[in-house]
Amino acid sequence: MTSLMSNVLMDCLWERSSRLADALAILAFSLLTALAAQVAVKLPFTPVPLTGQTFAVLLSGAVLGSRRGFLSQAIYLAEGAVGLPVFALGASSLAHLLGPTGGYLWSYPLAAGLLGWLIEQGASRSFVKLAAALFVSDLLILVCGGLWLHVVAKISYRQAWLLGFYPFLVGDVAKVVLVGAPLPRIMRLIEAHLGASIR
Repeated sequence: MTSLMSNVLMDCLWERSSRLADALAILAFSLLTALAAQVAVKLPFTPVPLTGQTFAVLLSGAVLGSRRGFLSQAIYLAEGAVGLPVFALGASSLAHLLGPTGGYLWSYPLAAGLLGWLIEQGASRSFVKLAAALFVSDLLILVCGGLWLHVVAKISYRQAWLLGFYPFLVGDVAKVVLVGAPLPRIMRLIEAHLGASIR
């Protein structure tokens, strides 16, 4: 597949992908997620902080595609598990991954991989399709987080949704718009440039 035929932004930007380029992109997005995690606000009514992580997770899937998006988030979790302060508010350790916010964290590779797969199927070419793909991927994070909170905190499903789902919907809609609004236009511009360069 040539870069002109690809639906994945990274493949369009790098005409010939290499293992080194892939590795650097995967590492860069793991670090971007770590940086976004430090943009965090503690909410008084829930153990789950409001962070920028979801934005980075969605962006990784949208830009890198399924495999690289998945790996970037898997590496992010590994960084935190070995003690690097990459989780929200500088937290780290495997114990943190098993705590109240673990469901969100464990879902990150799955959400990035799912979004990347939908991007590969052509979602990046249409704002409507991309918005749907972003919404489904974001919903996966929120549902996993809420279910995990129900189990770990031993609270009812209703409480879990009140503490770990509904408070984050508005912020996550904003993140979906930030990721989704420019991507189809960027893809069209790149495609037009590449098309002009080979004529």
